[in-house]
Amino acid sequence: MSHSDLGRGVVVVPTYNEALNLEAVVARVRAAQPELDVLVVDDGSPDGTGAIADRLAAADPAVSVVHRTEKAGLGAAYLHGFAVALERGYDVVGEMDADGSHQPEQLGRLLDALGSADLVIGSRWVRGGSVVNWPWTRMALSRGGNLYVRLLLGIRVRDATAGFRLFRRTTLEKIDLASVQSTGYVFQTDLTWRTLQAGLVVAEVPIEFVERERGESKMTGAVAGESLRRITRWGLRERRRQLRRFVRERRRP
Repeated sequence: MSHSDLGRGVVVVPTYNEALNLEAVVARVRAAQPELDVLVVDDGSPDGTGAIADRLAAADPAVSVVHRTEKAGLGAAYLHGFAVALERGYDVVGEMDADGSHQPEQLGRLLDALGSADLVIGSRWVRGGSVVNWPWTRMALSRGGNLYVRLLLGIRVRDATAGFRLFRRTTLEKIDLASVQSTGYVFQTDLTWRTLQAGLVVAEVPIEFVERERGESKMTGAVAGESLRRITRWGLRERRRQLRRFVRERRRP
């Protein structure tokens, strides 16, 4: 299947204070996959990121910008971007960080896999995936967090927290985006879980994740804490549901 068979595609790139990185990342996406559009969703960055995005959009019709007036979290920015993408009729909607950690040159791997999947995740933790320039503590936190997700939710996805991914339009339409309340990094796990719950196919392809060289990471202890609490609630709820189902089946004559 050629990429053109997938229909029109857009990559949603949320930004908050990414003035040092945005221009290079957008240029790399446009060079690596010229058929993909780019939608920048800026959360009112005080460092001028929004103005840079506007300049890029003025120079390239494949680039557009949504300006948000508040910093409401990664999930809120993505939900806004997804709504705009669906409204504009895109068939494929992608997610990618603006800091260069996700390499646009690897988007082709995700597009190839989308031919037989509903959601494709660029994974750090499958065979062939890797992380560059992370301290062992951050590696352990990410690996441990994903192991916790697998055990608690009973899923096989090895990098449910990853933010480099492609959705089919039909997937986003099936998973009830209007009811998504997670705003931080747990948003990624939330949408992975919803896709699986809807009976859809999630594929993982290996990527090389490169830690940002410029600007500050948005991952904080508070963000990690929100993720852990929310995932724990889902997991316990799902385990109770499984137990009730098991008991019902055992009681059948």
